[in-house]
Amino acid sequence: MDEVKYPVLTEKSIRLLERNQYTFNVDSQLNKTKMKNWIEHFFDVKVIAMNSYRLPEKGGKRGSMIGHPIRCKRMIITLKPGDSIPLFSEQ
Repeated sequence: MDEVKYPVLTEKSIRLLERNQYTFNVDSQLNKTKMKNWIEHFFDVKVIAMNSYRLPEKGGKRGSMIGHPIRCKRMIITLKPGDSIPLFSEQ
């Protein structure tokens, strides 16, 4: 799925992993229903709750134009106890 960009690994998201919550950056047009269905189908887990928010805009000047880069949405997904999502491939 092209709408799911990548998992987020920050200090906060690592703390959330202890509570079985996973954080992903997704396309700004993606809604919670599509994301929930994709996560449950792709990883074979049960999603309990989902929270989403848009990242703040960061202004910038590029040459003579002032604009904003394309924003994405961040989703925090809570899974049923006992379920997990492998964030790194094992080699």
